Amino acid sequence: MSVVDFEPVDQRSTAEVIADKLREAIVRGGLEPGSQLGEADLAARFGVSRGPVREAMQRLVSEGLLRSIRNRGIFVIELTLADVVDIYRSRTAIEGGALTLILDGRREIAYEALTPSVQAMLDRAEAGDAAGVSDADRRFHEALVAAAGSPRLVRAARTLLIETRMCLGALQTTYPDLGVQAQEHVALREAIGAATAPRVHRLLRDHMDDAVQRLRGGYTAEPIPG
Repeated sequence: MSVVDFEPVDQRSTAEVIADKLREAIVRGGLEPGSQLGEADLAARFGVSRGPVREAMQRLVSEGLLRSIRNRGIFVIELTLADVVDIYRSRTAIEGGALTLILDGRREIAYEALTPSVQAMLDRAEAGDAAGVSDADRRFHEALVAAAGSPRLVRAARTLLIETRMCLGALQTTYPDLGVQAQEHVALREAIGAATAPRVHRLLRDHMDDAVQRLRGGYTAEPIPG
């Protein structure tokens, strides 16, 4: 086999960087559900040509975070109550699968991986920082899935966690007491460290079911896309 010399390439393309920035803006509410994205406007704001912006937007369309409507443009998705229920059902399946892998010899890895986000949640709750608690909550569930050692589960969970943040909108959290939110995650981490498998899975299911019930009150009508 002949040896071919290849030129070094950048680790991340411009389109990937733009996609990451748009994704983060959606997570944090900078781009609200239903907002229309203009290719020319974004290209000017990022200081790039339209090509990378177009590619970045298509990436997010394929992930389900943006929606392309023929003859109208591209919009940030809006989530209905049915979407919320489906998101949490899907998360329960994915994170439950991650737990199965974790409980089969990866408990210590998971426990250590969850420690920083749990501590951050406790600290932010004590400070009354709802946004900080919400960010730490997302990092907890990202770390939980990552601790399973499955790149495919990580990819599957990423969009669902972003959509979860979108469900909350400007509320940041549905918990009237941030300390309760933090303690739920403390309990789940401790169970992962030492509890029986049925108890760990039950805590996760209860956590997801409770979240759906808390969110139901915020969805009274079906939104109109765009």
